[in-house]
Amino acid sequence: MKFENSKIEIRSRHRITKKSLPIIYTPGVAELSKAIAKSKKKAYELTWKSNSVAIVSDGSAVLGLGNIGPEAALPVMEGKAALFKELGGVDAVPVVLATQDTEKIIETVKNIAPGFGGVNLEDISAPRCFEIEERLKKELDIPVFHDDQHGTAIAVLAGLINALKVVGKDIQKVKIVISGAGAAGIAISKLLMAYGAKNLIVFDSRSPLCKICAYNKNDAKDKLAKKTNLENFQGNLSGALAGADIFIGVSAPNLLGAKDVEKMNEGAIVFAMSNPVPEIMPEEAKKGGAQIVATGRSDFPNQINNALVFPGIFRGALDARVKNISEKVKIRAAKAIADLVKNPKNDRIVPEVLDKKVAKAVSRIFVSSI
Repeated sequence: MKFENSKIEIRSRHRITKKSLPIIYTPGVAELSKAIAKSKKKAYELTWKSNSVAIVSDGSAVLGLGNIGPEAALPVMEGKAALFKELGGVDAVPVVLATQDTEKIIETVKNIAPGFGGVNLEDISAPRCFEIEERLKKELDIPVFHDDQHGTAIAVLAGLINALKVVGKDIQKVKIVISGAGAAGIAISKLLMAYGAKNLIVFDSRSPLCKICAYNKNDAKDKLAKKTNLENFQGNLSGALAGADIFIGVSAPNLLGAKDVEKMNEGAIVFAMSNPVPEIMPEEAKKGGAQIVATGRSDFPNQINNALVFPGIFRGALDARVKNISEKVKIRAAKAIADLVKNPKNDRIVPEVLDKKVAKAVSRIFVSSI
């Protein structure tokens, strides 16, 4: 398949004729403007605001490619916009910014927010992404959702719910090792603990997070370090896998081999999600004895991808006019996704990304959250 120019476009929902032009544009459009001027809430009824999302990125953390800039981030944002429309029926617009200054990004998003019903932050590096999201959530009256954090975390939890069913293990009793303490790794850790996980060791690019480790940590890492690695393990990633039940990678390619996986407990679960090259290739993980292997890629079974999440999350948030997407809502979303797989197996723990029932199931959870 060959893509030329954009993967997306904007088109009119109504046929433009000489007869319809005065209604679609001037003079008829003035009546809509006057109505909205009297009540800003009318914009939800009279414009696309009730069905629109801005996908905002500064290009600082694109896929596994790193800080490649706004122009290079644009194809990813276009792809997300296409999935928003195809899977959730949401009109999403890529907005890539020529700044990586936290305050300027916050100001810019606040300035464009009146034209949208929600904001999907994407591919903004940690730790700036934490402050940007928190500030915008407080200062805007529309939902703000950093997909790299929460979309990924929800998809991981959905996969783990079913993977644990297959191997017959309890989330409260398993040992979990996470490689990656950026936006995704921290969000995954927090959501898994909210769901009941007790024993986590989280690695950044240098070492495991722990209460007594002597290196500089940003606030998000410091908070996580106080709740994880309870035995203050200070060895390497391979050593941490000894006796582990679950490995989750959101970090860098080719970190592990079969011999590392061999150290894990029977019924090992490996989610190697670095893109485009995972921390360990599926065949290598299975060679080491992993029972269930998942990646973020579409060319292997068990694709754990935030595309399972964001179309339904925003469809539901827009329809219910919900501003806050809480931890409880995220857990309900993960359960809704997991429940779509009636008989999970080693090679099928999550629905297919293009299954339109997923967005519908996730969007329905907002009815009970209002």
